[in-house]
Amino acid sequence: MSQRKKIIIIGAGPAGLAAAWELARKGQEIIVLEKQDQVGGISKTINHNGYRFDTGGHRFWTKDKEVQDFWQQILGDEFLTRPRLSRIFYKNKFFYYPLKALNALINLGVVESLCVILNYAYTKIVRFLKPRVAVNYEQWISDRFGKRLYQIFFETYTQKVWGITPDKIGAEWAAQRIQNLSLIRAIIDALGLSKKGKVKTLIDEFQYPKFGPGQMYDQVAEEIKKKGGQIRIKTEVVGVNILDNTIKSIIIKDKNGQNELSADSFISSMPLSELIQNMLPNAPTPVLMANKKLWYRNLITVNFIIDKKDVMPDTWIYIHDQKIKAGRLQNFKNWSPFMSLDENKTNVGLEYFSTRGDEIDNLSDNDLIKLGKEDWAKLGLGNKDNIEDAFVVRVYDAYPVYQIGYYEALNEVVNYVKQFDNLQIIGRGGMYRYNNMDHSILTGLYAARNILGGNYDIFKVNADESYLEYKDDR
Repeated sequence: MSQRKKIIIIGAGPAGLAAAWELARKGQEIIVLEKQDQVGGISKTINHNGYRFDTGGHRFWTKDKEVQDFWQQILGDEFLTRPRLSRIFYKNKFFYYPLKALNALINLGVVESLCVILNYAYTKIVRFLKPRVAVNYEQWISDRFGKRLYQIFFETYTQKVWGITPDKIGAEWAAQRIQNLSLIRAIIDALGLSKKGKVKTLIDEFQYPKFGPGQMYDQVAEEIKKKGGQIRIKTEVVGVNILDNTIKSIIIKDKNGQNELSADSFISSMPLSELIQNMLPNAPTPVLMANKKLWYRNLITVNFIIDKKDVMPDTWIYIHDQKIKAGRLQNFKNWSPFMSLDENKTNVGLEYFSTRGDEIDNLSDNDLIKLGKEDWAKLGLGNKDNIEDAFVVRVYDAYPVYQIGYYEALNEVVNYVKQFDNLQIIGRGGMYRYNNMDHSILTGLYAARNILGGNYDIFKVNADESYLEYKDDR
């Protein structure tokens, strides 16, 4: 067995908990520090008067057998296999996603569908005669699917999520998250122009814990405690003391005030920009300047309990309509029937995205609930009078923003962090990388194994250009 070490892990989301779990079962001394009042990070589940709400939707789907085995080992039979049904709301109509030919044709109309196809063909000819390397999200999508389809299905939603126009978002974001998209295929098929043979389709079912993702991470936390690990909630890291190439200690703030903790090794999943800001003495000026270019979007959920048995068949709905501020709607009862206390009522969540200090971020909870009720009415899924309870959850630094120029800034910051021989950064926020839940877990496991004597390159996790949720029907 490896020599027993004391390890401090900052953040109790999927990445931090995975690292702690791996180290605790190997007999190491573990302290996990979590700023919020419960574990799970962005993947936690809120229990509100017996009704459960995710902070966003979190499918348990992975291509990695090790992560799948980890999930199964923790929850086993508590996993449900759930069907996926998602739609896009655009101009007061619901489009199935992936698109279904007849539904798309009826909703767009023959003329608009034809215009999309013609624009797609025109774009392909232009890009063949005059090829270019797309430098931003708008170019990447438009070059592959045509400007008209981009304006219908991408422009508004993308700006809602990221708070900047798509021409300011790097093309690598699209390359990572959108590939082999089925939208254009469905419209081509609707007009009878598709090639013969089946095409790849999005995964139409997934695993999900009976009582939401929080059930998974609450159980992981319990396993860590059983192995002697500590998990301290409501504990914020406010300082990181460095000496030469080593982290000497951290300064924490909790209900008892400030305190200093030392350890042999440190693993951080706190937002990377915040980690740099907390370093004492200050990082070099070029690093601080680069760090200012790394910023995050926040997630705000406005959650309702609806006095109605069924409000929609969907698991979630993407809201592309400009008249509605919300970006997505989750139907938690359809994620798992056990998320709802009463089968005759439905718990849903509207998702809003903000940057600190912007219009959405500055709204009070009461104003957000009012906005949510207005958006709910515009969706046409039910009467506002049927909303019997509502509350707001704010998740800060939920999404790293891939604005143009971020990559060079990120490299500057990461190269600085790598000089510390007893510090590793993991997870979505910690690495400033849009990791899925399984990616984050892998980074945590690898970081733990590095402390135990392994040689894992955490930055190779999710390093490929795409992470596709497709099955091949051909």
